[in-house]
Amino acid sequence: MTPRLNPQAAAPEMIRAMLALENAVAEAGVERSLYELVKTRASQINGCAFCLHMHTNDARRLGETEDRLHLLAAWRESPLYSDRERAALGWTEALTRLADTHAPDADYQALKAQFTEKEQVVLTMMIVTINGWNRLAVGFRAIHPVTVARAA
Repeated sequence: MTPRLNPQAAAPEMIRAMLALENAVAEAGVERSLYELVKTRASQINGCAFCLHMHTNDARRLGETEDRLHLLAAWRESPLYSDRERAALGWTEALTRLADTHAPDADYQALKAQFTEKEQVVLTMMIVTINGWNRLAVGFRAIHPVTVARAA
């Protein structure tokens, strides 16, 4: 895989604006563990290795378990996620796959049952930002850090 370009070098003002939005979302009060699950799930759907590397490592640093990270792609079939997390993950999938889902009413009702109106907007902005980052990273072929150590 060969990087296509460095968006930070090519248009630093655009990346600064995106980082400002990202920082506002991260500081908006929704629990950081949920933030990392949402970022990871959208990145799984979008096939973004760079963001998967970043957000799974960040989640681990926050104390997330390996089981929950490994089972995230199959969260509907696992009892490891709370109702609040399930609502957020359903909304994440609905908005990440918007062309296919059109944000179903059932997903919104689940969201509404678990999140305040402000939190609904914050969560939606989380999904907006990670989908934007995924498109930058995949589109320009960003390469995640590589460590040489392998599991035995």
